[in-house]
Amino acid sequence: MLEIGWRTARLCAHETYVDCPYYEQLQYVGDTRIQALISYYAAGDARLARQAIDRIDATRTPEGLTYSRAPSALQQYIPPFSLWWIGMLHDYWMHVDDAAFVKSHIKGMRAILQFFSERQEPTGSLGPLPWWNFVDWAWPRGTPPNGDKGNSAAIDLQLLLAFDWAAELESQLGSPAMAAHYREQAAQLRSTIRALYWNGNRGLFADTPAKDSYSQQANALAILANVVQGQEARRVFETQWSASDITKSTVYFRFYTHAAALKVGFGDRYLSFLDLWRDMLAVGLTTWAEQPEPSRSDCHAWGSSPNFEMLRTMLGVSTAAPGFAQVRVEPHLGSLPDLEGSLPHPRGDLRVVLSRRGEGVKATVTLPPTVTGVFAWKGTERPLEPGENVIAIP
Repeated sequence: MLEIGWRTARLCAHETYVDCPYYEQLQYVGDTRIQALISYYAAGDARLARQAIDRIDATRTPEGLTYSRAPSALQQYIPPFSLWWIGMLHDYWMHVDDAAFVKSHIKGMRAILQFFSERQEPTGSLGPLPWWNFVDWAWPRGTPPNGDKGNSAAIDLQLLLAFDWAAELESQLGSPAMAAHYREQAAQLRSTIRALYWNGNRGLFADTPAKDSYSQQANALAILANVVQGQEARRVFETQWSASDITKSTVYFRFYTHAAALKVGFGDRYLSFLDLWRDMLAVGLTTWAEQPEPSRSDCHAWGSSPNFEMLRTMLGVSTAAPGFAQVRVEPHLGSLPDLEGSLPHPRGDLRVVLSRRGEGVKATVTLPPTVTGVFAWKGTERPLEPGENVIAIP
């Protein structure tokens, strides 16, 4: 899977990222956020990500929205993709030691959020949005229920995530007053989402206030946006994963569904989540498809998300401070007896070697110079220092 994913990612990266090497060959924001994370973890190279953030920001209209892809001769707009651009900016800040570059794009982030703020109802939920409100190919044209008319859980939740990211970026690199403003907007929207979409009888968030349809997409985002937490979030994940009558995430949005699983503590199940990828292997694909068959594109970069997830979830490495200055290593071996791997950190290679010891683990974690962190295993934490760290739990 890693070999196929890396082949797919490389075929979809030229002087810019591209969604696929045959059809559009365009740098779409939704695709590009995932591609950038793969680049950070597989190549330690942020150049294409930096280029993408720049080019997409340069397409902003006077209203504040960006193109859905850039560079592009055709003005196409996907409003939720402008929100994912804010996620890209936050990802870059956390993974790359380049705060000045991130700070230079704060103005663009504010403009995007102003576009959405002007379209919020008094409750904070979004009213009608123009253009193409793509979220995932699981729905016709990729648009969730009420995606164009407003009051869509999936789109409200993407805005909530963007407010949270913006508050963090403003507090560190921008204006404390703007950070407080975004935190206030996030708090209102978080409360509204719970009131509008939560169905306690089903234990799920609905797609619309009518509560007549449900999806993995909306419930994964609700978990990621902290609308639901703790044991309740675990129950939501279990319900949305097993329910047969709700819309399921396709290849693209499984990235967010898998992130929700990790957030609620189900990282040990990761290998069992790769059914769509096993299906693609079964039909003989040597690059990952855009969506389950019948698929138009049989080489689509967003399908390479396991190349990031296996290192983040199974090996357990994630950034714990801006610029990757601190790391958190919280592995999830599942049924594997041992696991080892490395990734290129901005300050040198980071290596993890793991061996199960009953319910415990023996780990050797080698960090680059000046990098510190935490090793976590089933609720137990140990500090990590630069250089080699040998840990045994229990």
